[in-house]
Amino acid sequence: MNLDHATIVRLAQHLEDCELEARDTTKITEDYPGMDWDDAYAIQDEIRRRKVARGGRIVGLKAGLTSHAKMKQMGVEIPVFGFLADSFAVPDGGECKVAQLIHPKVEPEIAFVTKRALKGPGCHIGAVLAATDFVMPGIEVIDSRYRDFKFDLKSVVADNTSAVRFVVGGRPVAVGEVDLRTAGIVLEKNGEPVAFGAGAAVLGHPAAAIAMLANHLGARGEEIPAGSLILSGGITEAVAVQAGDSVCLRIQGMGSVGMRFV
Repeated sequence: MNLDHATIVRLAQHLEDCELEARDTTKITEDYPGMDWDDAYAIQDEIRRRKVARGGRIVGLKAGLTSHAKMKQMGVEIPVFGFLADSFAVPDGGECKVAQLIHPKVEPEIAFVTKRALKGPGCHIGAVLAATDFVMPGIEVIDSRYRDFKFDLKSVVADNTSAVRFVVGGRPVAVGEVDLRTAGIVLEKNGEPVAFGAGAAVLGHPAAAIAMLANHLGARGEEIPAGSLILSGGITEAVAVQAGDSVCLRIQGMGSVGMRFV
């Protein structure tokens, strides 16, 4: 690590204030170009600590940058990871207030819920599937705190990978009942299809993102607890939304989930 504890605490407060006040900022690596990956995750951890200290609960985890092509483009070998707080949750069919956000976009995802803990190193797709209770459709709302959605990867990790809202729903399905690689998805905005894809867009198999998350946490002496909700990463490019929009994700064999922006 290259940043001292006081700097990490100060940057975490700055980024979380931007989230809570819906205001943007320049990316933090402009002022701290020497920060490393450990610094970035330490800032994210401090944001998490702040939320819990105020009485919030961490209800899940998430993976981002889960396309092989995107990782190659960005020069990284594994996805980035973040957390989901209870304040991020929106009920299926519920409202998401745009005034509380900066420049929201939505991503269609497959959500996993675990029945057993997962810990690396050495976690693999088979272990993930064996530990999964069920999967279901999920929509993540991402909202980078960085101006014009322009950032580098260390800055976005520190910013909890742009996490801000999510919704899950549809029909919970056991992993043995669906081929997660070939399951087709349609993302609709205001009743019109705007994105298409299949589970294989996420690292060839969405469970691969969960395995990478378990190995990432294992390297830090942590694990994915039993009962965790995990968003496995965007299947398509993110789609911008604004007040008045309604979005719906349909996944083959899993039903649909949606939310409204007001």
